[in-house]
Parts: sequence; C-alpha cells; structure tokens
Amino acid sequence: VLSSCSRAEPACEVCEGAEEMTEPLKQCTDWLRAYFCDPAMTASLPVPAFHHPLLQRDSFTRQVLWTLLRDVKCGEAVSYKQLAGLAGNGRAARAVGGAMRSNPIPIIIPCHRVIRSSGQSGNYGGGNLMKEWLLSHEKLRKEKAA
Repeated sequence: VLSSCSRAEPACEVCEGAEEMTEPLKQCTDWLRAYFCDPAMTASLPVPAFHHPLLQRDSFTRQVLWTLLRDVKCGEAVSYKQLAGLAGNGRAARAVGGAMRSNPIPIIIPCHRVIRSSGQSGNYGGGNLMKEWLLSHEKLRKEKAA
C-alpha cells in the first residue's frame, strides 16, 4: 500500500492486489512514490527491471534513454544536443528527440528533463504543462532539501 507524502498532498494508494504485486511492480510503485514525495530520493532506489523491447535491443534510442536515466539527475536539465553528445553522437539531436517520443516509461526515464538549447522546454508527450510541472516539482523539492 502506498501512503501519501504529507497531509498537504493527495494520498497515493494501491488498494487492490497490493499483496500480489511482483517485485518489479513493487519497485516501480516505490520509485514513483519516492519521485512524487522527494524526487532526489529516487537516486538511492534500485532501478526497476524494464522488459520493454525498445530497451532490450541495441540501438541509439536505447543508449540515449539509459544515458538520460543514468546521467541527468533530479532537478537538472540537458539539451537535446548535449544528450546526443553524452550518448556518443553530438550531431544526433533530432534522433534524441525521436528517442524521447518513443520513451516507454516517462517519469522513470525522465524525458521531461530534456529541453531545447535555447532554454525553452520543448515538447512532451504528456503535454507542455505537465513537463513544466515536473521540472518545477523537481526544482522546488531540490530547493527545499538544500
């Protein structure tokens, strides 16, 4: 069962079948609860096992997504071009955009942290307001922790 972060925030609960959850699903729920309560805490949690085919085959998209997950920390942002460089091909900014569009597990693989070189947020599959909220959420939590 997931509990809320604090009384000021909405409760997060898994009501049905919590006792039957597999370990990877428990890891995902723990990770998501941590993200919404204290995003920086996710760095200390194990990354849930991902079995999506996109993350299994060797490709630039996979490299970009794993690089993003591993190297761009909570409260940080990186440009498409910078992420392309981190993933091994600095001239592949458009391919990074494609990787973000095909991300099968947004929030856990934080594609909302990828922004335009101009500093503008850019697009997001969940909508630009959601992207702005996620970035703001991380920034506010990081400031509270400091």
